[in-house]
Amino acid sequence: MNKILQMLELQQELNDATNGLNWEAGVTQNGKQIDWRRCIYLEAAELVESYPWKHWKNIDASPDYANIKIEIVDIWHFVMSEALRLYKIDNLGSIADIATAVANMEGFEEFTQGSKGEVLNSYAQIALVEEMIRTLFCESDINALLISFLTMSSKLNLKLPELYELYVGKNILNKFRQNHGYKEGSYIKIWNGKEDNVVMQTILHEKSEITPDALYGALEEAYPKG
Repeated sequence: MNKILQMLELQQELNDATNGLNWEAGVTQNGKQIDWRRCIYLEAAELVESYPWKHWKNIDASPDYANIKIEIVDIWHFVMSEALRLYKIDNLGSIADIATAVANMEGFEEFTQGSKGEVLNSYAQIALVEEMIRTLFCESDINALLISFLTMSSKLNLKLPELYELYVGKNILNKFRQNHGYKEGSYIKIWNGKEDNVVMQTILHEKSEITPDALYGALEEAYPKG
């Protein structure tokens, strides 16, 4: 299975359903402007906030590694969206061509390995996130951004097998959110004291072989009623 291709296809489907067809032109079906790069750097800022970087507050706290993984997955949603947008408007090829390009990029082989590498300290990990942000702002080439993301994700020990599992989970959660009033503001994000991301991760952990449809059903069952 080509996991990169499948994630790109799922992201295209999600963007089409959420934003309307031709979202690649930069505007949703509701007339809202889309800026994927802004989405990336704001999610990157939330990623940094998952580390106890503040020298004046909670100095003995540990990084929130569960949330770090979710933030990386969220960034991946938006990096893929920017790649899908550019490939379409610049006529660079198909979704399959994006997947092929990613598979041939520097650092991809390490990214595919399931084994964990060296665990860097929090400051080194934050530096990798900030390097990706620098690439985001200083490099217009989408390939540079993709390589920077692969490097960051690998060195933060979120490799392709786990990224794929969490991405599919978050993709289904995003669809669930949209179908339950997320855009309108009526969606309930805290379920019995737990954020919906945490509930989704718990389901995946307990049922590692769960199908996307079954995951959607499990979320429906867990969603607060009334």
